Amino acid sequence: MTVNDITKVLEELAPLAHAEDFDNVGLLVGDHNMKVEGVLVTLDTLENVVDEAIEKRCNLIVSFHPIIFKGLKKLTGSNYVERVVIKAIANNIAIYSMHTALDNSKMGVNAKICEVLGLKNPEILIPRGKSIKKLTTYAPLADAENIKLALFKAGAGEIGKYSNCSYSLEGIGSFKAEKGANPIKGKVGEVHFEKETQINIIYSFEKEKTILKTLFDTHPYEEVAYEVLTLENTNQDLGIGMIGTLDTEMDEKEFLLLVKERMNASVIRHSRLLGKKVKKVAVLGGSGAFAIGAAKKVKADIYVTADLKYHDFYQAENQLVIADIGHFETEQFTKDLLVDYLTKKIPNFAVSLSESITNPIKYL
Repeated sequence: MTVNDITKVLEELAPLAHAEDFDNVGLLVGDHNMKVEGVLVTLDTLENVVDEAIEKRCNLIVSFHPIIFKGLKKLTGSNYVERVVIKAIANNIAIYSMHTALDNSKMGVNAKICEVLGLKNPEILIPRGKSIKKLTTYAPLADAENIKLALFKAGAGEIGKYSNCSYSLEGIGSFKAEKGANPIKGKVGEVHFEKETQINIIYSFEKEKTILKTLFDTHPYEEVAYEVLTLENTNQDLGIGMIGTLDTEMDEKEFLLLVKERMNASVIRHSRLLGKKVKKVAVLGGSGAFAIGAAKKVKADIYVTADLKYHDFYQAENQLVIADIGHFETEQFTKDLLVDYLTKKIPNFAVSLSESITNPIKYL
């Protein structure tokens, strides 16, 4: 398999188009066409991780965090980022990063936290807006069904737990083929009226290129009339953070101790305990101060995240408990998720879980 073959599989789980605009995801080092001998999955790509890849004969590193975040103006080995890139290139090792594309996946980072904590019925905490598009096109009555089926097969018409969603209207279309045209209906120079079906169908924004190509390949007309609109609807299958419930409600302190144990947290910083039972839990791996309001809005009893500043804890406002368990701690099981995913998708291929320690924060 090539690097491209494996990254295509990863992008079924987390399309790169789902990453945040500020991020740097995808293939950061290496050649898409390089043959892969083995894959090493890690949270961070550091020098010791590259050494581990060399030792395990893995020439593709799949990393959650991108080692190159901002542009590099030189490669002299003056810092850890440059040293990693130099070592990877020298040993013909490719580096691929997923980061916020996986954060925004319904089966990604936050789903894994829910699994570890035993949270049931997880849903996206902050669904992505302006990510659903609507295609409207017009086709002869006899061709409309085939066009819809082709668009469904290409991934259109899916929303939530429903597929093959569309809306159709019948009417009369008119056109006149001018000199040089090659109409499948009507004659050049004559106004033609055709019974047509108006097809309305939705799709997720990252599928647009595929959807439009399918439309053009399937539609019988020489010139296809269509329009694309971006909808205001939020996408319940795409977004950051998750909200889930415990099978049995727990005391706040009891739940925090469970979090500490299952997430291997050395310490938990939290807002004032409210003396209430915990049933509904919001989680967000990595830096999550921006989602405190969302956790309050969905009436979570506790919000588990990381990288909170002093004043962030004031936002609890006696409505919920906010818990900061550490950045690494919230994301540490991400590499297990990716190893399991790749092993199921590409059985009998060498996929290794990195044993290198990459957490830069230590506790006394």
